[in-house]
Order: sequence, then structure tokens, then C-alpha cells
Amino acid sequence: MKRILITGGAGFLGSHLCDRFIREGYHVIAMDNLITGDLRNIEHLFKLPNFEFYNHDVSRFVHVSGTLDYILHFASPASPIDYLKIPIQTLKVGSLGIHNLLGLAKDKKARILIASTSEVYGDPNVNPQPEEYWGNVNPVGPRGVYDEAKRFQEAITMAYHTFHGLETRIARIFNTYGPRMRLNDGRVLPAFIGQAIRGEDITVFGDGTQTRSFCFVDDLVEGIYRLLLSDYAQPVNIGNPDEITIEEFAREIIRLTGTSQKIVYKPLPTDDPRQRRPDISKAKEILNWSPAINRAKGLEITYEYFKSLPKDILEKIEHKDFTPYNK
Repeated sequence: MKRILITGGAGFLGSHLCDRFIREGYHVIAMDNLITGDLRNIEHLFKLPNFEFYNHDVSRFVHVSGTLDYILHFASPASPIDYLKIPIQTLKVGSLGIHNLLGLAKDKKARILIASTSEVYGDPNVNPQPEEYWGNVNPVGPRGVYDEAKRFQEAITMAYHTFHGLETRIARIFNTYGPRMRLNDGRVLPAFIGQAIRGEDITVFGDGTQTRSFCFVDDLVEGIYRLLLSDYAQPVNIGNPDEITIEEFAREIIRLTGTSQKIVYKPLPTDDPRQRRPDISKAKEILNWSPAINRAKGLEITYEYFKSLPKDILEKIEHKDFTPYNK
């Protein structure tokens, strides 16, 4: 049985990856310090003999007994409300954390895949963004703690690949959504759905013409799975190129929820990207991958998940909890 370590395993993406690799017959070791992760995302796995969980911060020395075949590094705050509240931890997990895990991969002779992000492109001057685009990032802006942590993570991963011959994979992940997102994590989709469920007006930051491209989590997980098992070491965009403006997206949420909220506009915050759309030519060619679930279906599944949450969770999340970013 192949053994895989998934850091950030109790988080949104990490927990779905745990599910996938359990289904594929792997022995899964999830690791999370639970700063942004939630054990409820993986509690259904605890009874399984081929699943383990370690409550640990990967910014500190990481040890795993026995053999390891693969490592997925998904431990990091991943939404603006997180990395603006805990900027130092965000930088540490993208520097000290990746250094520890690359060392572990080298010691275990394991292949490691890192979760990079479309944020490495910053506020892009090129649309859609291909992997060859170097980005337009403000290293000292409010988003810099996340953007630069991920850029450094890519650089040190590639250094281990070229200098030590380590088997590495780099996934540049674009906006992803689906069940197990946190309603108060500051991203645009849970923010809009949460406001609709609570009967609040939908808040759009900026004039609403900025664009995003949303990928359903099952499609993202399939892309990650294929990339891990591929022979390609350079960065690969994983995302859905179906681009939509934030204003249009707000109207989609209103239609989906059957509510009658107004859209209210507030000033666009510093360094918020004007556009975001992946060029997935490499994923199509190298991985034979492209998204299979359209936004209408994915939003329906996600909305049903949020509606199923306990009423006290929905009611205790107020608008003041949301940070002004359209991620």
C-alpha cells in the first residue's frame, strides 16, 4: 500500500484530497495544526485503518515514521481573511514549512507536490495567465505575505529538484470552490452565499468588472491527482478558464438562492487583481485534464452544502467578519 502525507489535511482542499487518496487505496497521513483546518472535514476517516492524523505545525521539524511514497504540501492559510490575520505564520509555512517537507521528501526518497497559487501572477498584465508569465506582484503590499511565500515555495522546490534531483511537482491553483469551504473565510463565493442565506445585501468590492474563474473542487482534485502521477516537474495551472465578472457572479448567486438582495458596492482594496483566468493548455496536453463540472452544477452542490450547516453557524457569522477581497 502506497503511503502519502497530506499537509493541511483538515482544510478545504486537503480534506478532499484525503478522501480521494483513500478511495485510490493509499495509506493517508493527514497533518494539520488546525489554525484554519477543521477536524469535522475528516472525522469520517478516523475509523479507517489506512488513515492517520497528526496535529502538527509543519513550520517546526516534521517527522513521519516508516516509508513515504508521496507528499502533498497543502498546509497554508489560503484566503485573505486568514493571511491578513496571521501574516507571519503564512510566511513561515511557505518558507520554513516547505523547507522541512522538502528535507523529509529527500530523506524518504518521496515525490512531493506543492500547492502553489494563481496569486503568483499578482495583478496580471496578461490574460489568460500562462505558466510562462512571471507575474506582477507587490512584495510589500497586504497580499505580499501570501504571494511571496508561494513564489519562494516554488523557487526552493525547483532548487531541490535541480540540485538534489528530488522528484517535485508544482500546481498553480486558481479559484476553487465547493463543500467544506468556511463561510467566514473571506473568499467571494462563501461571502456571497452567506449573505444571501442571511438575507443581507451582496457586497461587491470595486465596480464589479474585475473577473475570476471558479473551479469546482472535484475537478481540482482530479487535476492534482494526475499531476502528482505525471512526469512533469515545471509549474502547471490547475483551474477553470470559464471567466466571469464579480458583478455577474453576484447576480448568479442571487438567482441560485432565490433571494432578492441588492448589490452594494464598496471601494476596491489595495492590490486586488483586476482579472484572473488560467491558461490550461499544459494541463490539457500533459495531464489530459480539463474541468468537467460546469459552474451551475458546482454552485448547486455548494449551496446545498451551506444550507445543510447548523443554523447557529449561519447566524453567528456577520458581515464584519469578511475581509474586502474578491478572491
